[in-house]
Amino acid sequence: MDKLKMHSPDLSQDNIAKIRDLFPGCVTEARDESTGAVRLAVDFDQLRQELSDNIVDGPQERYRLDWPGKREALALANAPIAKTLRPVIAESENFDATQNLFIEGDNLEVLKLLQTTYLGKIKLIYIDPPYNTGSDLIYEDDFSKCGSEFLIKSNQSDAYGNKLVANSESNGRFHSDWLSMMYARLKIARNLLRDDGAIFISIANDEFHNLRKICDEVFGENNFVECITWNKRIPKNDKGVGNIHDFILVYVKNDDVRHEFYMRKDGLEEIDDLLASLRRRQVPIPDAEKEVKKLYRKQGYDRGITLYNSLDKDYRLWGKINMSWPNANTFGPRYEVLHPITREAVKIPDRGWRWKEDTFNAAAQRVNGQYVSVEELHDGSVRCGKIWFSKDSNQQPSSITYLDEVNQFLLRSILSFKSDGGMEVEGLFGGKSYFSYPKPTSLMRTLLSSKTVEDEDIILDFFAGSCSTAHAVMQMSSEDKIRRRFIMVQIPEEIDASTEAAKAGFKSIADIGKERIRLSAKKVRSEFPQAGDLDFGFRVLKLDSSNMKDVYYRPDKLEQSDLLDMVDNVKDDRTSEDLLFQVLVDWGVDLTLPIRRETVQNKTVFFVDDNVLAACFDRGVTEELVKELAKREPLRVVFRDNGFVSDAVKINVEQIFRQLSPSTDVKVI
Repeated sequence: MDKLKMHSPDLSQDNIAKIRDLFPGCVTEARDESTGAVRLAVDFDQLRQELSDNIVDGPQERYRLDWPGKREALALANAPIAKTLRPVIAESENFDATQNLFIEGDNLEVLKLLQTTYLGKIKLIYIDPPYNTGSDLIYEDDFSKCGSEFLIKSNQSDAYGNKLVANSESNGRFHSDWLSMMYARLKIARNLLRDDGAIFISIANDEFHNLRKICDEVFGENNFVECITWNKRIPKNDKGVGNIHDFILVYVKNDDVRHEFYMRKDGLEEIDDLLASLRRRQVPIPDAEKEVKKLYRKQGYDRGITLYNSLDKDYRLWGKINMSWPNANTFGPRYEVLHPITREAVKIPDRGWRWKEDTFNAAAQRVNGQYVSVEELHDGSVRCGKIWFSKDSNQQPSSITYLDEVNQFLLRSILSFKSDGGMEVEGLFGGKSYFSYPKPTSLMRTLLSSKTVEDEDIILDFFAGSCSTAHAVMQMSSEDKIRRRFIMVQIPEEIDASTEAAKAGFKSIADIGKERIRLSAKKVRSEFPQAGDLDFGFRVLKLDSSNMKDVYYRPDKLEQSDLLDMVDNVKDDRTSEDLLFQVLVDWGVDLTLPIRRETVQNKTVFFVDDNVLAACFDRGVTEELVKELAKREPLRVVFRDNGFVSDAVKINVEQIFRQLSPSTDVKVI
């Protein structure tokens, strides 16, 4: 029986395999200098010959972004690690049924472990990384070793070998440190996105220009969608100008897929209340429109809503949409349109009309060139059906759309939301402020709901921090009944003992994040009691060193003194649940599937989602137990390598499954 590899994918070998698919003659085999094992290798001389017309060599000038440590960051991203995710049921909420995850650990290593399970499955990634302002922390990754050496090192180190350090002004606030940290993580994160997936990255001025360049390299310049400007409305005066904005970069995985980003009509209750009041008081239309615009300014609504600033006689809000052909590279139809009052021909847009003439006539209620309904408005303009005409014939008409007929708008490149995330957190934690500048859920809901519009869409945030993302997911899912899932990743950054959070008993940022999700879930449940059957739980997993002893990965280093220790290759402090989750990670099985524990032939057997996986890590496995499991025909089954009652039983396992359940994949650890 084959053994599971029990480490993350070796991405460099995967990349070489892709080269082999394109250029089979350019890939050969070579012996690894550090391990002695035979590995795939690229024959660069032959590859250069294949690409002879497209080689850029030596010091020749080229367009690229370089910094000290870039090559090491790429090697780090590709290097496999021998680590695992251990379940922590006591810190989870609804562990058995939830499909949400909270993972504690260095996000680079967590992303590597998620490669097999979530490859091409994430619909949307949102991250709010350190801005490199000179006061925040960044990950200091170890570039000293790569490949198999890095795998060995990571197996021997403690759970959080990569530390957070201050990239402060005193050390020059190195751009290179920040770029290397982001580059490695984005390289891996891209693999997780679906073809129709997207990533949103919050950033400020300090590293905006660098982030744009590395994203162009990682995701492809053609996959850039937009740079959204978020108006936070809180001025920050560092250099004589009141800065009130941050940026959000948007990239997609594959621009061959049609992408649409929409905004929901949130927060319209005040508008509805005002319209009802205006209608009841029969306020004259010109004055009513002034009151609407005054409310817009007060509430700071997005342009997608403030566009609707005219009222009809029934106090319904409507807005004007340009009638010119929207595509700059082509031309629309051209036909004559007469002004309903002056009877002069109105100006035809330079690129032609947006609609065909029949469509225009139906909207304008125009029959044989005559307008059936002509309504002169208080400002001298004219309405004909759903077409608006200025009193000036030289101005092209516009189509009319009612606000109450629009369910969603295209996501705007300028968003205006109060930076009240801190107040939200304080409200949850009884007035205590445990985070600096957490993102408001109003902003998060707008971003996340623009792309996640189907059940089972997965949202990943691997700089989870205050977990505003998880809060927003639960809130918007309760509003629209779409069952989204979230994966939060946060390193357990220690909290200074002098802070309010430490005095309240929190030991790390991750601990506060988990509690924020619990409190948010309670709040959302109270606000949306009808959403009781939605998923408000999360399964906690913690990054740790492998469950397997070192010799599992380096049997060639086994010495005489190790023989007694190798009676079992599993570390003494690890449980069967720990082993199960490392198998799930290694085999690429969804980490949120339901798990059932059952006693079979006096042994504990785990069944994952009924028959997706059966696992028994007990010792003394008999042939009767093997036959019983084979009769259930699981897709996969795994045993402990030394868990069989005899060598004869171990030898017969594959034969038993071949006879009773030939489609079952059988492995040992």
